[in-house]
Amino acid sequence: MTGDAKAPDGYEQLIGMLDGGLKAPMGETLNFDLVEVQRGKVVFEGHPDRSVYNPLGAVHGGYAATLLDSACGIATHSTLGPNRGHTTLELKVSYLRALTDKSGTVRATGTVLSTGRRVAFAEAQLHNGEGQLCATATSTLLVFDVATGERGAPEFAKPQDKNS
Repeated sequence: MTGDAKAPDGYEQLIGMLDGGLKAPMGETLNFDLVEVQRGKVVFEGHPDRSVYNPLGAVHGGYAATLLDSACGIATHSTLGPNRGHTTLELKVSYLRALTDKSGTVRATGTVLSTGRRVAFAEAQLHNGEGQLCATATSTLLVFDVATGERGAPEFAKPQDKNS
């Protein structure tokens, strides 16, 4: 690991986001939130509506894939030390049940299977409001060092200077 002993680790960054009511722009766009964080496990909740429908009249598979990818990635981030980052190398999604605007609050739970110095493996499940399993994913993630100030806290999580 590189970095400053004072820099927050991935878990501390995520807790800071939750405590500060901060949300990634993708979550705003697709109407989903990070609602639970533990080291190695996270939960996102979403509320699919007609704005994410495909031409066939159901929620586009990309919505489920985005929730599952977010769950795998952020679960992985919760295990990383200070000045460490990650990116998805591979995401494999299996769709089991369609989502609609009547699916209720959907929950994507991501769990880390293994985090090494360079690679992490995670899995996630997406359930509808009735608790039915709708999709699953497995993910391989690249883990890497991040120079201080280069990527650390995402821009949306940093305090904004009102004079800028």
